[in-house]
Amino acid sequence: MLGHIDSWIFDLDNTLYPASAQLFAQIDVRMGGFIERLLGVDAVEARRVQKELFHSHGMTLPGLMARHQVDPHDFLAHVHDVDIDVVAPHPELAALIGRLPGRKFVFTNADAPYAEKVLARLGLSDSFDALHDIHALGYVPKPQAPAYAHLCGAHGIDPNRALFVEDMARNLVPAKAIGMTTVWIDNGSEQGPGEARDHIDFITPDVGSWLADILPRLEAAA
Repeated sequence: MLGHIDSWIFDLDNTLYPASAQLFAQIDVRMGGFIERLLGVDAVEARRVQKELFHSHGMTLPGLMARHQVDPHDFLAHVHDVDIDVVAPHPELAALIGRLPGRKFVFTNADAPYAEKVLARLGLSDSFDALHDIHALGYVPKPQAPAYAHLCGAHGIDPNRALFVEDMARNLVPAKAIGMTTVWIDNGSEQGPGEARDHIDFITPDVGSWLADILPRLEAAA
């Protein structure tokens, strides 16, 4: 069922590296600290605000921009000032992605400077044809439907010939709605509201092992 795929789209955080690396946990803490200082509140209230905006807007940043006129570049520079070395290089994943037929993309709610550092640490700097970040999306993040339309329009992607790999199940709902094949990385990362999984075509705990499983069959059928 994957022989028609010519665009392979990957989320970044907790997808191309395991959630157990706890890189996003560092970002989470720094978001909380930013909100504490911005609003003059304690850590408990800052976390409540952070998670409320995460669930209502898809990510915390657009909510802060709408409610408190936060500069996105200032926010992203602060929250992405983290220790990338907790992520282990993954040359095997680079080799697997290199074997995929067609174009490959990173589609992330993070920004390009941070994403490029993570990709470099993983050994994936040369693995993708394009990186589509939150600035490119005009701060309309996944899982809002316009984000997916913008990605496809910017890169000439036919969603019916595209596959999207993502650790947040809710972010796969709009992808499936426009015809994408969906892969959920079920590795323990934080999920948004909603328990439905009928929009998911494949479930795996690890992107590398899934690619290693499907590639021999794809190559045999080519």
